[in-house]
Amino acid sequence: MAIGRHPEILQTVVRLVNNNPAWVCTGVISDEDALAEFPAKAYRLVLLCNGISPASEELLCAAFRAYNPAIIIVQHYGGGSGLLSGEIYEALGV
Repeated sequence: MAIGRHPEILQTVVRLVNNNPAWVCTGVISDEDALAEFPAKAYRLVLLCNGISPASEELLCAAFRAYNPAIIIVQHYGGGSGLLSGEIYEALGV
C-alpha cells in the first residue's frame, strides 16, 4: 500500500509499483482510508510518500504495527522509478 497526500504523485507511485508483475499496490490519500484499507489485505510493505505529517506517520505506523508487527514501512520521497524499485527490493530483502 502507498500512502501520499498528493493525488498525482500517488497515482504515479502506484503505477510504477504495479509495473512489476510480482507486486500489487493500492494507493490511499487519507489516514482514515489507510487505516480502513490496511486490514483488508495481507500487505507486506507500506510506502509513506511525501506530504505525510509526523503526527500522521506516528499514528499510522503504530496502527499498522499493532495489527501486523512484521509489516515493513518505507519512507519514499521520490527520485524516480529505479530508486523506488530499489527501495522496495531492499526493504523486502530481495
